Order: sequence, then C-alpha cells, then structure tokens
Amino acid sequence: MAEEKRGQLSLPALIAVVVGSMVGAGIFNLPGRFAMATGPLGALVSWAIAGAGMYALARVFQFLAQKRPDIDSGVFAYAKAGFGNYLGFLSAFGYWLGSCLGNVFYWVLICTTLGRFFPGIFGGGSSLGAIAVALLGIWSFHLLILRGVEQATFINTVVTIAKLVPLLVAIVAMVVAFNADLFLANFHGGAGMAGKPLWAQVRDTMLITVFVFLGIEGASVYSRYAKKRADVGSATLLGFVGVTGLMVAITLLPYGIASPQQIAAAAKPSLAGLLEQAVGPWGALMVSVAVLVAVLGAYLAWTLMGAEVLHAAARSRDMPRLFAAQNRNGVPANALWATNAIVSLFVISTHWSTDAFNFMLDMASVTALFPYLMVAGYAVLLARASGAARKDRAIAWVALAYTVFMFVAAGLQYVLLTALLYVPGSLLYVWARREHGAVVFEPFERLILLLAGAAAAAGLYGLLGGQIAL
Repeated sequence: MAEEKRGQLSLPALIAVVVGSMVGAGIFNLPGRFAMATGPLGALVSWAIAGAGMYALARVFQFLAQKRPDIDSGVFAYAKAGFGNYLGFLSAFGYWLGSCLGNVFYWVLICTTLGRFFPGIFGGGSSLGAIAVALLGIWSFHLLILRGVEQATFINTVVTIAKLVPLLVAIVAMVVAFNADLFLANFHGGAGMAGKPLWAQVRDTMLITVFVFLGIEGASVYSRYAKKRADVGSATLLGFVGVTGLMVAITLLPYGIASPQQIAAAAKPSLAGLLEQAVGPWGALMVSVAVLVAVLGAYLAWTLMGAEVLHAAARSRDMPRLFAAQNRNGVPANALWATNAIVSLFVISTHWSTDAFNFMLDMASVTALFPYLMVAGYAVLLARASGAARKDRAIAWVALAYTVFMFVAAGLQYVLLTALLYVPGSLLYVWARREHGAVVFEPFERLILLLAGAAAAAGLYGLLGGQIAL
C-alpha cells in the first residue's frame, strides 16, 4: 500500500527526467568546444572514452538499483552504504553543489542567447539586466516546483519533447549540407592544433563530455517516486543511448559544414551560428529558441534533483533536519529554498567574473565527479561481496577507472577549487551529527577531512597568488 502511495512516475516519465537532465545547454555548444580542442578523429576518440565510461556508470546505476532496491535517492546513499557517513555526506553535498553551479551556467547561457536579440539589456549574459532576469526566472520556477513534484515532472516531459524536435531538425539540416571532402580535410585537427598530440586534444574535451552526460543518474535520484523499481535501470539505459547518439551527431556533423576555426569562433551557442551558415537566419533563430526551451527544461530537472538530494540526505540524518521538511504538496520546500538561494548568490557573482560561462560549466562537471567516483567504488565493493557475475564486476571496474581518469584530465586547479567548496560545506555535516547526538568524525574520516583541508588551503593560496584564475 505504501508503495502504491509513493509511486507516481512511469517509465516514460523517468526517461524524460534522464533526457531532460542531460539535454540542456551543453549539447548546443558542443561544436564550438570540440573545435577549439580537436578534429573529428579526436572527437571520435573522446566520445569512445566518454561513452564507454558513462555507459559503465549507467550500467552501475542499473546494477545497484537491482542489488539494493532498499536504497532511495541513490547517488549519495550508495556512497554512504559503501564508505560511511562523512563520504556519503560529501557525495550528497557535491552533487547538490554541482546542480547549483550547473543551474548558474544555464542562466548565463539563457541570458547570452537573449543577448543575440537584445544586446542592450543582456549584454554578454552577466550584465545587471541579465542578472535581474535570471533572478526573476529562478524564483518563478521556485513557485512552480512548490506546487508539486508530479506537476513539475509532467512539465519536464513536455519540455523534453519540445526541445528534441529542433535538435533533430538541426541534424537533418546538417546532413543535407554535409560536405564529405571538407570533413576529411578537417579530420586530424581543430583550430590551432598543428603539432598538438592526439592525447592532448582528447584531454581538452573531457570536461565538456562530463557536463553533457550529467543527469544520467536522474532516474536513480527519483527512485522513490517510480511506479516500478525495475523502471529505474531501464530509464537510465534508454535515456543514455538516445542522448549519446544525439551528442555524437551534433559534434561530428559540423566538421562537414565549416572549418574548425570557423566552428570555434561561432558565437555561443555555436550550433546556432553553424546552422545559420548551413540553412540561413532561420536556423540560428530555431536553435536559439531551442536553447531557451532546453535550458529551462534542464534547469527545472536539475532544481528538482538538487532539492531532492538535499532532502534525502536530511531524512537519513546526513544533513540538518530542517531540510527534511515537506510542504502539503510533498515538495522538500526548505531544501528547495536553500538550493535557489545559493543559485541566486552565484548568479549575482557572475557580474564580476571574466568568463562565467566556461568556468561554471567546468566547475559543475568537476563537482559531479566525486559522487560518480563513490557510486562506482561502491559498485566494485558490492559486486565482489555479492558474488556478482564477472561481467558486472568488470563494468564496475571500468566505471571506477573512468571517474579516476576524469579527475586527472580535469586538472589540479579544478580539484583544489572543489576542495575549497567542500571543506566549508562540511559544517552542515557537523551540524547534522550534533543534532542527533552522533559521533561527528570517525578516525579515518578525520584523515579525509585533513586531506581535504590541505587541498582547500592549496586552492585558496593559488587563488590569492594568482596561480589559479577564475
């Protein structure tokens, strides 16, 4: 009976959550980011690595949903089950923080896109006018979500369909305009890639591939709302396969339309400028409208997931109990208020940023890596302990190796900046543990805090000394 009461989301709705979370701002700027780093060869290698790694993660989420159906809001709960309370908290905090940073990026891109039509108001996306519009949008969505999760996810399903149609039209238009000879001429390098080795080209695309795959765990986060638990794994894999095909097409087809230099120089979002070259002004207009729809849809999905993780962590006593409160519509209201307050503060801070667009994108990607690392690590432990099939054990190891590789590819400065955010956030953990009269840190957790504190100190030193630029 309790299961019937909690089950609201069908398989199509869960797929829409996954697709809606993944298809956001990043996919529309893939051509420009890839062309700055590599050509078609490097792009194929990058997608092979990212696709294999994220496929392994998708399979890990499916494996964990089957083996541990008792765990809800799986992203951080899996980390807690495998590695204890503090690492579980850090996973929850990192996932929540990543959703906040990603939402800031979405609003910067929304305002940048509107700036194509109203430059006097929106400028480059971080003007006072742009910030005012972003704040209005943030709190309008806030009021919508307070009306109920089920209503919000229905709107997300509609928005997901609406934004996929222009992407498919863009792919068809690029196929029609595709020049095979130009594609082959561009095959081995991007803009300014002379002498740059292939591994370096691939490395420079890694963070954008993480960002566009964020949301693959959407069905897992909303597992407590699923009508059937088995639908969680199915929605994850189906959403992953469909979106991966879209992203590879959006990345490779532009190399048959323009040179890497022209693609890299296209105004954000780069897909709009490319389509304008291929089919005329209507192409840029269509993509711009699609960007607005896609980003607003992804923003809705990520706000839902961020608040849900904060709420679930409070329910499991890993966050202060005030975040466990729900309103009469079943929405984690206090968690939602906290999420949108932090997003608003970060949006205001973009007014003083030199490159808020790319900085927020990369930081959102890096903060998501730690929760993914914990999930993959727990899958390795569970696969061994449960005597899982050799295939499942191998997939878990691939997922773990991929997340470790991504930390290396991200670069030291982003790891240090992430620690600089994680350490102050640990005060929430101390607050929650003391609320419940629990031991705050176990001995090995003190060591983790010490290492994180050292990394945070190094990050602060780099910022103050100018070695790390925002």
